[in-house]
Amino acid sequence: TVKLQLLNLFIMSHTPKLLALDFDGVVCDGLKEYFQTSKLTYEQIWSQSTISEDLAPSFYRLRPVIEVGWEMPILLRALVLGISEEKITDDWHNVVKEIVTSEQLDSKELGVKLDTIRDRQIESDLDAWLKLHQFYPGVINKLTQIFNSKTEIYIITTKEGRFTQQLLKEAGVELPPDRIIGKESKQPKHQTLRQVMEKHNVQPIDVWFVEDRLKTLESVEKQDDLSGIGLYLASWGYNTPKAQASVQEKPNIKLLSLAQFVDDFSNWGNS
Repeated sequence: TVKLQLLNLFIMSHTPKLLALDFDGVVCDGLKEYFQTSKLTYEQIWSQSTISEDLAPSFYRLRPVIEVGWEMPILLRALVLGISEEKITDDWHNVVKEIVTSEQLDSKELGVKLDTIRDRQIESDLDAWLKLHQFYPGVINKLTQIFNSKTEIYIITTKEGRFTQQLLKEAGVELPPDRIIGKESKQPKHQTLRQVMEKHNVQPIDVWFVEDRLKTLESVEKQDDLSGIGLYLASWGYNTPKAQASVQEKPNIKLLSLAQFVDDFSNWGNS
């Protein structure tokens, strides 16, 4: 509708009072760390197995299917079992369900094992763990610039908040702990956005949210009380060309490039 288009143009034409960012796939590229931690977790669960580094390229390509961290060793298991990349891409939920059921796995236990192994890596060799991560070009400077501006900034992530804080601190970004909301919040991101908006007494039209998972943006879009939030899909993150192309049919969600992200806010609407 014309009203919706005008609203969208207005959203994209001003500076946000509050900017919320996903972490993995928006701020930081942790694919190497994901593979390493998933590999070690896998080898603990399936103790007779050793994961070959040859699986890394397939794991990286399929990273967009992962919704929660404990699924990562399941992705490796699917590859070891010879399930095709096409099947994993098209029917991931059933692939996960079949493996969890047939091998009598527990998602909570998988999550605990994954986090425990990550903790051990950090404790035993922090430098090596940090080197498995790479911040996207220009992002740290952008975060520093925003942090020193009038725009309130939050990191809303499904990663443990403490891991996120460790990485940002190492990169020289000292965000207060309450500005990093990780998976320990145990709630959908749209609920976190509500709470943050209430805390700062801002309206949806003054909030922008950058995420690399289209489903997460769509869940925010479905919330009537959050209508007006500027929703951006990070094209450089863990998503597929198919997901990016589908944004063209979604007037409330904009495809954002990394070049736009690190540029002035005024250029974010030119997708």
